[in-house]
Amino acid sequence: MTKSEIVPTDAGDARITWHPARKPWTVLAVSHGAGGGIEARDLVALAAALPAEGVSVALVEQPWRVAGKKVAPAPKTLDTGWRGLWPALAVPGLPVIAGGRSAGARVACRTAGELGAAAVLALSFPLHPPGRPERSRADELLGAGVPTLVVQGGNDPFGKPAEFPAGPHTLAEVPYADHGFAVPKRAPITQDEALDSVVGAVTEWLASLR
Repeated sequence: MTKSEIVPTDAGDARITWHPARKPWTVLAVSHGAGGGIEARDLVALAAALPAEGVSVALVEQPWRVAGKKVAPAPKTLDTGWRGLWPALAVPGLPVIAGGRSAGARVACRTAGELGAAAVLALSFPLHPPGRPERSRADELLGAGVPTLVVQGGNDPFGKPAEFPAGPHTLAEVPYADHGFAVPKRAPITQDEALDSVVGAVTEWLASLR
């Protein structure tokens, strides 16, 4: 049974939608990007699959989304919202893995150390703006300070897997996928297979953290 709760933060009210495991050993908290919400295909797939693996999934909506706004605020405001809802994520008394897609992944990396996250899951980490590789955000990823998994589409314009620097993180590629893990119809894999690749990589990595 999923359940949602509103959590007041200094950036406004956030929302957590829980997909609880029956006998959880950890909580995976994942937030959306700057251009969408928790209906993103990868977040939906993870929330459906991981509770069976003993992972309670908390899908986090930042205050700007809860307020119905269409444009994400500055990174500092996103971090403020994430910090404010963190105590609610820790209520079950389990290790909390911080995660997110795109802008949400950046937030998770920037705040992991101060909040005591057990690990970071970075889905479609936006290594740089499209066409601007010189504006690298690699320092945020490399500075996470905890075990980190990056799941990246092979054709992500925000950073292809080969563009990522070496570091302590693990990187899993989803072939042919774009920033939203969508694959073109001409690709030799289906959309379902691409999502299976995302879920499989995350499941394997989570098992390694136990």
